[in-house]
Amino acid sequence: MARRPSVRTPASASDDTLRLAPGTSGGAARRETVMTVAIEYLQFVLAPQMLNGLTIGVAVVLVALGLSIIFGLLDVVNMAHGEFYALGAFISMSLYSLGVSFWLALVLVPPIVIPIGFLIERGLIQRVYQHDQRHVLTLLLTVGLSIIMEDAFDLIYGPNTMRPENPLPGSTEFLGVILPNYRLFLLAVGVATILATWLVIYRTRLGAMIRAAAFDKHMTASLGVPVLRVYAGTFAFGVALAGFAGVLLAPIYSVFPTMGHDFVLLAFTAVIVGGIGSFYGAVIAGLLLAQIQAISSLYIPPYWSDPLLFAIMVAVLVVRPQGLFNWMGKG
Repeated sequence: MARRPSVRTPASASDDTLRLAPGTSGGAARRETVMTVAIEYLQFVLAPQMLNGLTIGVAVVLVALGLSIIFGLLDVVNMAHGEFYALGAFISMSLYSLGVSFWLALVLVPPIVIPIGFLIERGLIQRVYQHDQRHVLTLLLTVGLSIIMEDAFDLIYGPNTMRPENPLPGSTEFLGVILPNYRLFLLAVGVATILATWLVIYRTRLGAMIRAAAFDKHMTASLGVPVLRVYAGTFAFGVALAGFAGVLLAPIYSVFPTMGHDFVLLAFTAVIVGGIGSFYGAVIAGLLLAQIQAISSLYIPPYWSDPLLFAIMVAVLVVRPQGLFNWMGKG
């Protein structure tokens, strides 16, 4: 027996057709839905993560600049640089315990770290400058200094994690994106510090002496420049930048004796990718790598972030072994 043709009545129409507005096609509705989802993803997921990467990138740049300046002038790979980053954070915690506010500690820590760095350079590192195996000796010396400083932190402050209060709680909404106030402050202060460092190196007489000593220390010394004092001052300034970054990041990350390890690893990668001894390379590579790490964490497990950065470093070294930019004494 022949089947009766089915008649589709309004009551039996699909739910998708009933949900469409008059004169709207199904394709247009799907495109509108996709656009809405994409905008919400950008606003509530990607944009906050990019801001996080930018703020961390600025702090990475501060640490990487210290490493890059020290190597560009002294030709020393400071393996204890991460401990100076931790030193700034621990000094700030000591100041907080004495009733000092965060804002005053932020101003006091760099002047406290500078003489410490100056004495370490004059008392330890400068003693091996003229040795035939100076690169190996300075590497071993700073590794040993790193171990001593880490054990000192553990002995004085204990192994427990400490975390200061957020000095700028709350958030600000901008274009529908919620931005934490302290991260905005960190971003502003970090950028200002990077610009101030650039002005000192490239627009002052002191910076001219630093760059001249990095290019040819013997010729610079023959012109009457106290090269050894410039070395000590530059080392002190480089580690003070790391200590300053430690104070800035203490309210975001916890303070503990081994806190310098992971962070300085990212800074070392930025210095190598940007070009060892390059100011511009440290800035660009630091911001780029921190952004890559922040965005990639949305799609890959956290334990793959470090291998990803190392893969980028290896790829850059294969294509351009000297890094992205020239070292300080050559531009």
